[in-house]
Amino acid sequence: MRKIVLNGVDGNLGHEVLKNVQDLIPKEELLLTSPKAENLEKYRNDGYRTAVVDFTKKDGMVEAFENADKVLLISMPFVGEKRRQAHKNVIEACVEANVKQILYTSVLSSANPLNPSVENVDHGYTEALIQNTSLDYIILRNSLFAEAFISDYLRAVNNHETAINKNMGDGRVWFISRKDAALAIAYALANTLLHRAVLNINGVTPYTYQDFLDVANKVTGNDIKYNKITDEQLYEYFDSIHVPRNTDGDFSKSPIQATSEGMVSFGTTVTEGFLDVPVTDFVQLTGHQPITMQYMFEHKEDFLLGGRHTTE
Repeated sequence: MRKIVLNGVDGNLGHEVLKNVQDLIPKEELLLTSPKAENLEKYRNDGYRTAVVDFTKKDGMVEAFENADKVLLISMPFVGEKRRQAHKNVIEACVEANVKQILYTSVLSSANPLNPSVENVDHGYTEALIQNTSLDYIILRNSLFAEAFISDYLRAVNNHETAINKNMGDGRVWFISRKDAALAIAYALANTLLHRAVLNINGVTPYTYQDFLDVANKVTGNDIKYNKITDEQLYEYFDSIHVPRNTDGDFSKSPIQATSEGMVSFGTTVTEGFLDVPVTDFVQLTGHQPITMQYMFEHKEDFLLGGRHTTE
């Protein structure tokens, strides 16, 4: 019997993965983990095997991963040295535990050293660590999640704003839904043919931010404008509405559950073309077409960013 370890099952993405993977992999082959025992109780009651695994601590990780066929490493939601160390802990534990294959959720263009996103360092570092071990791997490079932009659009609508400030210029993004990213992970976990593979998980339609607003306004009946601004102007705007610069900041007063460093540097990444990647492996991996932007806005309550899970 196989052993498939699904880490972070209590997080936004991990929870979506489980909803899909339970149709592809028998329950008895799954081991679900969370850094908090209380978050696993409902899964134990449903008959799943569970284990407490905290990526920031090595305690218990090797034992939980021992001889697993696959281990899912969902990128941690904080940025910098803390995240790199957490990812390193997981990779080292996988090697020590004789894991056959690791799955990692990365981002598009993460291997490009000129990519200006603050996220890029962590993802490039993690990919390199994995590729320089004896582990087999599947690296899923996700595009930007549409949910973040849909949530921001609805925030502007609810606050009666007439325009949204972005530093994305006329750059294009092949958005993917978090639900589709989770579906891709589920299929990768079930796949026995992919080895040492790097896949692009992005949509099939490119959008400038104006294109995105055109769809949003048409479906919702609003008329939000696009205010193109510089990186520094966007930092000033986020500071004015109490959005933290990094993941160590205070989110209690922030209307957006993301950091300004992440959003500004991703905007720069878009402007400079690093996310204009037309090659997608989503359809071939899953056999499904990506969810369209129009559908997401027509069912917008199902496509919101959700709360932050700092131990996700």
